Parts: sequence; structure tokens; C-alpha cells
Amino acid sequence: MTTVALRPVEDDDIEIFHRYESDPVASERAAFPAREHDRFVKHWAKIRADPSVNLRTVLVDSEVAGNIVEWEQDEQHWLGYWFGRAFWGRGVGSTALRLFLDEIPIRPLYADPAEQNVGSVRLLEKVGFQRVPPEQQPPPEDGIQYVLHVLGSPDDRPSDST
Repeated sequence: MTTVALRPVEDDDIEIFHRYESDPVASERAAFPAREHDRFVKHWAKIRADPSVNLRTVLVDSEVAGNIVEWEQDEQHWLGYWFGRAFWGRGVGSTALRLFLDEIPIRPLYADPAEQNVGSVRLLEKVGFQRVPPEQQPPPEDGIQYVLHVLGSPDDRPSDST
């Protein structure tokens, strides 16, 4: 039986995360170009130093499977994640996201997968995200806990400011 768990990000995880992001299949599916190594490492140093960012390493039977991050941008809280391709389609993402959502009480949370990333869109819907186009943004008090903006192109994606 596979065990999925979350833990704080450790230094050794960063190289694994970079390897996962550098996978050309994953990068194309996410419509997010892989960052050059030094830029990637600097990005992770910045977000790890920011106490307002919630981030976890996802483990599958003690092997690093990916990461989940929550950050604030433009007064909204965003959710992002990246899993190694070997962990796709195994229920790892849905289990890890449920654990993370139980751990992080911030609502509403927003996510913005690329339209072509069908697996990511389905994953977010499976854990309770609701499709809402950006132009139909609900007010936070309307009761929607998870908001899903499915993006038609990489140009629609919020900037990588975390």
C-alpha cells in the first residue's frame, strides 16, 4: 500500500524539484517553461525564506514525489504544485492536495492550471475546486472555498512573483 505524506521542504528536495520541473513533458503539459538551475534555486530560497508562504514536500513511501505551495498575490491566495511524472495517475496528487487543504485553513484558494493540463484540471476538481472564469471572480464571502481558473494560454497565468 502506498503512503502519501507531507513534510517541510528540506535542502535536498530542491534538486529533485528542479529535475521534475525540467522534465520537458511536464513543462509542456503545465505550459510553464522550466527555469534555469540558478534561477530555480534562487526562487526556492526566496519562497522558503518567506514566512507567509506555505510549502510542503510530498512524499510517497518516503520518496520525494513533488511539492505543494500556497502564496498570496494581489490579495488572493494561490495554490500550486508540481509532481514528478512517475507519480502521475496514481492518486498521489489528490491525496496530497487533500492533506494540504486540511492543513492550510486559508479560503478561498485559487488555482490556475493550463487548459491542456487535463490531469491537473481534473485533480483540482476532484478535491473541490470549482471552475470560475477570471472575469466572473466571486467575492470571497459567497461561500466558494476553492476557485479554479482554467487558463487558455500561458499569457493568462499570474506572474511568477513568489
